[in-house]
Amino acid sequence: MRAQPLICVHDVPASSRWYQTLLGCQGDHGGCDYERLVMDGELVLQLHRWEVEHDHGRIADPRLKPYGNGVLLWFEVEDFDAAVERSRELKAEIILPRHQNPADGKGGPNHWEIWLRDPDGYRVVLASPYGTADGDWKP
Repeated sequence: MRAQPLICVHDVPASSRWYQTLLGCQGDHGGCDYERLVMDGELVLQLHRWEVEHDHGRIADPRLKPYGNGVLLWFEVEDFDAAVERSRELKAEIILPRHQNPADGKGGPNHWEIWLRDPDGYRVVLASPYGTADGDWKP
């Protein structure tokens, strides 16, 4: 099984550029209504414009806020430090700065995380691979 998350956004091309820059992925569809973001040919994230119904009807109700309440878009990235730097270049809002999970380094994933907010208000987590916060891991 593979997850194929889709989020509704206000500006598909702008969100596509934001996620491509942050994650180092590529657009695979393009357009103002819908975009597929891929990495190494694998689907990472789908973007869909709020107002577009296509043949399936409206996906979300933009009157309901906050968007994505209770949802985290969580990405494990091999180039964690570079991704953090890209988030700074994007001037992404930082919800939780770079930190180790768990904080004491005992048990759990023992990786690095940074929590951000995307241009539409969704919470985005970048995480290094499991076990990489001990300082021995190299990408």
